Amino acid sequence: MLRKYRSDYQKIAMGLLSLLPNFKDWDRLQAELTWYLSGDDRTLYLWKDEHDDFAGIIGAEEQGRYLIVRLLTLMPDKQSTKNTWQMLDELAAAAPKLRLMGTLATAKIIAKWEYYHGQSNDERPATDSGQ
Repeated sequence: MLRKYRSDYQKIAMGLLSLLPNFKDWDRLQAELTWYLSGDDRTLYLWKDEHDDFAGIIGAEEQGRYLIVRLLTLMPDKQSTKNTWQMLDELAAAAPKLRLMGTLATAKIIAKWEYYHGQSNDERPATDSGQ
């Protein structure tokens, strides 16, 4: 289950973010968290597994008709396609009018998720470049 970030989740969020290679440095980690909190178009979601434990995090930014998935990670023992798809399913359900898109870091995951859901390049809107 996705939960929007709140200040009482700060330590959990920082722990999950530190799993990503770009956020091993404390200052970089703090800057990223501040960036998400400083804009209304950015949201950090924490994901709870079937045991109600925090096990993942997704960072997303709304841009027009798209929700850009900027980061996504799971605890090492929870890393599975099933859990990744579940996180993305819940994110898509939270923003049903927006299409999920990825960055260079997350595009492969989003493309596989879309393929899994049966949305091929032919089914994308004509205004979408498919990239």
